[in-house]
Amino acid sequence: MKPPLFWFRDKSLWSVVLTPVSWIWQAVSARRWKKGPHMRLPVPVVCVGNINMGGTGKTPTVIALVGQLQNMGKTPHVVSRGYGGEQHGPTAVDLRRHSADDVGDEPLLLAAFAPCWVARDRAAGARAAIAAGADVIVLDDGMQNPALAKDLTIMVVDAHTGFGNGNVFPAGPLRQTIAAGMARADAVLAIGPTRAQSGFVTRWQQQIEKPLLTGQLVPLQTGMDWQGLRALAFAGIGRPQKFFDTLTGQGAKIVAAHSFGDHEKLPVTVLQRMEKQAAALGAQLVTTEKDAARLPRSFQQKVLTLPVRLEVSEAGVLENLLRDLF
Repeated sequence: MKPPLFWFRDKSLWSVVLTPVSWIWQAVSARRWKKGPHMRLPVPVVCVGNINMGGTGKTPTVIALVGQLQNMGKTPHVVSRGYGGEQHGPTAVDLRRHSADDVGDEPLLLAAFAPCWVARDRAAGARAAIAAGADVIVLDDGMQNPALAKDLTIMVVDAHTGFGNGNVFPAGPLRQTIAAGMARADAVLAIGPTRAQSGFVTRWQQQIEKPLLTGQLVPLQTGMDWQGLRALAFAGIGRPQKFFDTLTGQGAKIVAAHSFGDHEKLPVTVLQRMEKQAAALGAQLVTTEKDAARLPRSFQQKVLTLPVRLEVSEAGVLENLLRDLF
């Protein structure tokens, strides 16, 4: 689903009209959270989540946290709902056997960095991970899930879009109020370029009640020379323009761009049309790591990927938050 424009306008008739529906949404969500069970596990649980609908950079954040925990000598396992996949789990993601249709695109990507479990029942997934040797659980997109008690919760925000108009769905882009989110978070991580970070702080600093970390998604140096490459770029992430801007920043010339919904399946017919368009334009198909995980095998060798990694400016603060868990 592409978000409506009024979600990002401070004043809108639609937001006013839909506010009573937001109250119902909030009441249902609050009741579910209060009901729990908030199960306490014998190992720390690090939750990466957000209060926005759609993508904010949670997957790169999970990858960064997993790497930092591994550098500390820990054995993190990721537990994910597996959005878009058919497996209910608990299922250990196997890169040789599973596809995005089985477990979702994000778990496929995450499984390249640490053992990853797909489980609609997060508690069952965490127990399976612990039985398999995990000494810390990284819970992907779990801020609104009441199954497990969390020892550290990091709220991820896209610095460019911030909290939109500040209203809860459907009157705005939020899953819960900013105040409710802050009550559950231990730190806020705003991801975006310096200019976006400045605008985010100016707009929202009075409502940010927890330590604020900042980070940027930086292209991974793989030896690929993007300078002057004619690219037909496509992306199905929370904000595709971020990917297009990053690719342009590497020196590629985007001659055509296609945006898809977050997690949207890419039928072979659509890919074939883009392949023909790229050939006619003398361009190379390029996409994100996350979108590449959804590609059928017949296209995996035809599409280049531009991987990015999260760099947190306050890396020492984040490391201390993790060390305090043990």
